[in-house]
Amino acid sequence: MRSLMEKGRSVKTELLGEEIELFPQKGMKFREDLLIADLHLGKVNHFRKAGVPVPEKANRDNNERLIDLIQMARPARVILLGDLFHSHYNSEWEVFIQIIEHFTEMEFHLVEGNHDILSRYRYEKAPLILHEEMKLGPFQLTHIPLEEDEMDSKLYNLAGHIHPSVLLSGKGKQHMKIPCFYFGERQGFLPAFGNFTGTMRLRPKKSDKIFVVYNNQVIQKN
Repeated sequence: MRSLMEKGRSVKTELLGEEIELFPQKGMKFREDLLIADLHLGKVNHFRKAGVPVPEKANRDNNERLIDLIQMARPARVILLGDLFHSHYNSEWEVFIQIIEHFTEMEFHLVEGNHDILSRYRYEKAPLILHEEMKLGPFQLTHIPLEEDEMDSKLYNLAGHIHPSVLLSGKGKQHMKIPCFYFGERQGFLPAFGNFTGTMRLRPKKSDKIFVVYNNQVIQKN
């Protein structure tokens, strides 16, 4: 795998001999398809309803980043790797529908995740094309990473769900968990798109390829 980093822009690299493009808004483009994982739209409203003082600005940030990402990538299809909406219906779903309706030239597909519990009617009305998993070139797309015995031996599993991050150390011995794109030997994990999702720290092997997302940049971690 090789990479080229450009400040504030996407990074093009190779995976399995195929060119992919990684965006600082936490999306990945392969050929004409844009992959995004774990948007967790509606989570801010869910927290606010429960009395958690989350600023409303977080909703706007999610929506603006989503629009910016789609406009930058200009895909033929947007493939969402699960956990599109955090929980039960709230007004943020209607905002998402408006975004879909703006990009009428594109298809939107959802690989269903464990948080995708809205009624079939709402997904189909969106419209979203639903899948349990998808095959895309050399990739097997799922929400939850597959176990070894579940994988197609000829395909590479790309998934979401775990919200990957790595620990970076600064000069003053401070430490930060930073979201990342992770590519191992048989599996790759996309960072969670949504705000307030939390992350899970990974301990990559030397052979793994890690691209951190920080300060509007995508940077390969050596």
